Amino acid sequence: MILRDLQTYLKERGKVPLSEIAMHFRMDGKALQPMLEKLVRKGRVRQLPGVSSCGECCKCDPALLEVYEWVEQ
Repeated sequence: MILRDLQTYLKERGKVPLSEIAMHFRMDGKALQPMLEKLVRKGRVRQLPGVSSCGECCKCDPALLEVYEWVEQ
């Protein structure tokens, strides 16, 4: 996967939790975070305030609950 694929996915989806991005690209969320951070620095994506739990269990990795939103240019 390249950065362009990630940008296209975010642009099409609008707001997406990291867990869904990881499932879509079949990658670990930790591997995606540096690419997402790069897009945030470029101003193409913003990280929204996350939630502390999914509401269904207490076993979710809090990092996967991060939500990213495409910023229209």
